[in-house]
Amino acid sequence: MTPATTDDAVALAAMHNAIAADKTREYGEGPWSGKVTERGMLYAMRISRVFVLREASEVVATFRLQTKKPWAIDTSYFTAVRRPLYLLGMAVSPDLQRRGLGRQCLEEAQRIAREWPADAIRLDAYDADAGAGGFYARCGYAEVGRRTYRNSPLIYFESLLPSGTAPESRSQGARRPSRS
Repeated sequence: MTPATTDDAVALAAMHNAIAADKTREYGEGPWSGKVTERGMLYAMRISRVFVLREASEVVATFRLQTKKPWAIDTSYFTAVRRPLYLLGMAVSPDLQRRGLGRQCLEEAQRIAREWPADAIRLDAYDADAGAGGFYARCGYAEVGRRTYRNSPLIYFESLLPSGTAPESRSQGARRPSRS
């Protein structure tokens, strides 16, 4: 895994769009059907750290990490920590899925997060057949809640990192909200 450069924006957009097209063919139209542009990828590179995995010179997998909470995340579902990171835009080329590259991305995200330093990685996945919830659960991420945001059913996941920073309020009896 290496940090993405602006030269990767076109390839990243193409990979995300190929995945969206595959998901739409298999599961029908849904929130996973949206298109990504080069401009959108360049914006993502400005507000987050984008990482890529290459085979030869081709981008075959990617993810983003950022400290700013994404719009679809409701933090009340997560363990309170001082320094969460949000994992976004994880993608593996459609023709290379189910070969361990996604797991490799998550392992690298964990390593990067520990060095950041961060206390947790938070993410959401679509709560649908097209979503990756089962994948994140198999990789050890804990489901912490479900919520519908802008008509998109989501599952929230987190991975707490051994950083020496104690959680704040969750251990003091705070309750997670019920599913809405």
